Amino acid sequence: MQAEATRETETEDFLPLKGMDHVEFYVGNAKQSAEFYRSVLGFALRGYRGPETGCRGSASYLLEQGKIRVLLTSAIKSDNFIAHHVAKHGDGVRVLALEVDDAAAALEATRQRGAEVVSEVEELKDEHGVVRVASIKTYGDTIHTFVERGAYKGHFMPGFEERDKQPPNGDVGLKGIDHVVGNVELGKMNHWVNFYAKTLGFSQLLHFDDEAISTDYTALMSKVMQNGTGKIKFPINEPAESKKKSQIEEYLDFYDGPGVQHLALITGDIISTVDKLRENGLEFLSIPHTYYEDLTERVGVIKEKIEDLQRLGILVDRDDEGYLLQIFTRPIQDRPTVFFEVIQRRGSRGFGLGNFKALFEAIEREQARRGNL
Repeated sequence: MQAEATRETETEDFLPLKGMDHVEFYVGNAKQSAEFYRSVLGFALRGYRGPETGCRGSASYLLEQGKIRVLLTSAIKSDNFIAHHVAKHGDGVRVLALEVDDAAAALEATRQRGAEVVSEVEELKDEHGVVRVASIKTYGDTIHTFVERGAYKGHFMPGFEERDKQPPNGDVGLKGIDHVVGNVELGKMNHWVNFYAKTLGFSQLLHFDDEAISTDYTALMSKVMQNGTGKIKFPINEPAESKKKSQIEEYLDFYDGPGVQHLALITGDIISTVDKLRENGLEFLSIPHTYYEDLTERVGVIKEKIEDLQRLGILVDRDDEGYLLQIFTRPIQDRPTVFFEVIQRRGSRGFGLGNFKALFEAIEREQARRGNL
């Protein structure tokens, strides 16, 4: 397997990003989805916006764990964009929100570099101060919202009432968002790579071609884009020609277009986290026991016990900087679209290239069960 890694020279950071502010899903039933995030994924319910708070068209639930903020939003009636989004895509990510010091400056900088503006700067105010937001378009129906919250002393943003409903089984140790992966159509990967480079000032961290990411049946290509600080990483996948339908093609078919494929959530103790998630009922992809037979020969000495990794189905990969451990859930809704990755890094800044074959074969087994391979 070969992977080309490129790092661009440093340039002026015209769009300083402080990090991921939140991820908003549009879902069919936000109230029930919020309970899944609480009881299974270990998130706390920290905020609510809906008809009772003056928002007549939708209901939103704010879930938090570590530095992760997930916003779940449903339409109240069928005649708005949220309802149309869910009808087309199923449950899926609408907003990848980025925290900035100045939303107006961020919008203008990206507009001048070709961004398609979805919404101009809006000021949201309450007794705790003001939050300014503005949005631009990215792949499919996904948008980036710039969030300026330096002048706000409340918990999240105006319009939300605070809640403090802790997870019934405690949190599971998730700390933050490591990266967010997008799937785009064949031939569109470089278009969106150039968009992130030109419009948001990202650089290309890694490039995986279809020879590196393939099995006997399916293949894909991927490029990893990151911002200047490396805090925000957006891998972008496109399908490659193969004997059968790739996982990316299956996603595009059932999501009805490009969109976010998965969120990678980082933990400091993946064994403890996955133990709790499995106990809570979360379903993961199955990895054959043969994967672990020569694991130490492939990745060298690791701190974790092989029997724990095998029992839980956790994958390991090593590069020049260290190693990482990762595991992937099954889709979290009936459509075979969005899923989660749980990842722990022990030095490695990679994405588990050595695990791709085992991972894709596991996904293909699921595709075959669905009749979509």
